[in-house]
Amino acid sequence: MSRETTASLPTGFGRRDFLAAAGVALSGGLAGCSGVFAAEEDQVNVAGSSTVFPVTEAIASAFSEENPTVNISLSKTGTGGGFGNFFCAGRTDINNASRAIADAEVEQCGNNDITPVEFQVATDALTVVVNPDADWIDCLSVEELREIWRADGAQQWSDINEDWPDEEFELYGAATTSGTFDYFNEAVIGEEENHRSDYHATERDRTIVQGVQGSEYAMGYFGFSYYSENPDSIKAVSIDNGDGCVEPSIDTAMSGEYTPLSRPLYIYVAKESLAKSAVRDFTRFYMKQAATDLVSDVGYVPLTEENRDENLEKLNGAIAEVTE
Repeated sequence: MSRETTASLPTGFGRRDFLAAAGVALSGGLAGCSGVFAAEEDQVNVAGSSTVFPVTEAIASAFSEENPTVNISLSKTGTGGGFGNFFCAGRTDINNASRAIADAEVEQCGNNDITPVEFQVATDALTVVVNPDADWIDCLSVEELREIWRADGAQQWSDINEDWPDEEFELYGAATTSGTFDYFNEAVIGEEENHRSDYHATERDRTIVQGVQGSEYAMGYFGFSYYSENPDSIKAVSIDNGDGCVEPSIDTAMSGEYTPLSRPLYIYVAKESLAKSAVRDFTRFYMKQAATDLVSDVGYVPLTEENRDENLEKLNGAIAEVTE
């Protein structure tokens, strides 16, 4: 399988895309690869969450500068799509995840002799955004947010507040294969209701950005990193969980004030892949960098030094089990 590279800079090509083109293959061709691909000694193959993608991308770019002979391939497949189609099938070494691995996914991995090792790598402030021209809204309660996004809920803005426009929502959100969808569904919708299906569902967070930019009556949700890239063209909505309106930010996520939409972000490493030196070296580098400004620079809360040391201890234990 050949490595994909970026030959030219298309419209909207951002800093992260440049970093990726400089040192990391953004591969859209994982579906055609076999398990042999993941076994190549100088290859680290990563799929999964689009939310965690910016963290892994930034760290992979830094790693590639120091280790130019190692090929790191990244793909956005959604958390669930990454687990189900790639990681637990033995086709990738690492899965980015914006939620914890599910029991069914652990079982699938086990059936294929894959042992997932979990590492928290950051904290996110999952962010609800609207168009800047939506001057009637700055804050939503969790109950109002649920009413907008639940099945058979509100259909137009005035259903939430009679002073708001008699205009239908134009909604953009995560696809059902996304860990962001799962987390939002659990934290906001709850077990007694279902997430509505009549919205623009996508794994491409920048599609959500563009949709919200293009309509005064639009709303979307995604990881804080994608809002932090576009603070002048989309507006973040504060969330009131009963103690007043709290805006999403690195600081409010770190302090625990921004609830219930602050969440941990993970990578899962196949223990068996740690037999490869490239995967060992990249994962160790990742654990160290996850406690640095590389993470805050892309819009998430870095690990504490204590969390970093716990991760390194867990990693060293897993490496010992496959190399001794």
